[in-house]
Amino acid sequence: MSRAFLGISHTPLLGLNEIPRYVEAALQQTFAEARAQIREFDPELIVLIAPDHYNGFFNQLMPPFCIGSQACAIGDYLSPKGNLRVAEETALDLVDALMDAGFDIAVSRRMTVDHGFSQPLQLLWGGLETPPVVPVFLNAVAPPGIPRLGRCRALGEAIGRYLDELPRRTLLIGSGGLSHEPPVPTLEHADPAVRERITVPREPTADDMEARKIRVMAAGRALAAGDISVKPLNPDWDQWWMDAIVGPASGLDELCRHPEAGIDAVAGRSAHESKSWLIGRAALRPDASHSCLLRYYRAIPEYIAGFGLVFMR
Repeated sequence: MSRAFLGISHTPLLGLNEIPRYVEAALQQTFAEARAQIREFDPELIVLIAPDHYNGFFNQLMPPFCIGSQACAIGDYLSPKGNLRVAEETALDLVDALMDAGFDIAVSRRMTVDHGFSQPLQLLWGGLETPPVVPVFLNAVAPPGIPRLGRCRALGEAIGRYLDELPRRTLLIGSGGLSHEPPVPTLEHADPAVRERITVPREPTADDMEARKIRVMAAGRALAAGDISVKPLNPDWDQWWMDAIVGPASGLDELCRHPEAGIDAVAGRSAHESKSWLIGRAALRPDASHSCLLRYYRAIPEYIAGFGLVFMR
């Protein structure tokens, strides 16, 4: 059955930090065009690949990849809160297929997700009432267990082989990236309380979420003001990445040769989220031609985002 791919950046600051009106207008027009393309495709299943930002997955146990048979969004920033409409049987069937194919993958029977998963659903469907979803988590923030480019491609290809046998129109969504480095803490942080927070699972309080929102909003405003303490966006890297994604499948070879350490250095620590695009793109049929029907890019410092969107079918 046919499948399509949407690669889309997400940002917790969407609708919070003010951006120039012409940028806002172009962004909203792009979202409207993406919604129209997806309505026309009319997916019966969504495979949604996205990261987490220490809201559902923590360093106490951090899998490189995980598939959820249930998933609940916490409603951080302006994203919706509630249960995703998970295709539980399909999710577990996909896990079986990946295990049979020699691809060991973690399973969550009660996955907690944040804006990385819920924001694209909100933008495209207005909330969490969507076609059935299979949520696929990608660790993009916690080294050393961040999956390598080649392994991400292999996972996408394995998902694609499973979809070959599934008689449903499937939309693959890669949510994340492109270049950006928001203030997501690491275990190198000097404050023991911060290291504990990103290690031991716990539900954030309303005060925790508000403090985090204020901190990230301030970082976006600082970047827009030219503060050199915030890593700048890299539009050249972003366009190179998008070129590889929308090109022929052979173009993924060059992308996968990119040095892992170079991602942090050139595009920022959170640019590993862009691997969600690689997984989704690699799940398209390698023997079929695909047209890029929509492409948008804008470096938006107020959102701490090299913000990109592509739709392929």
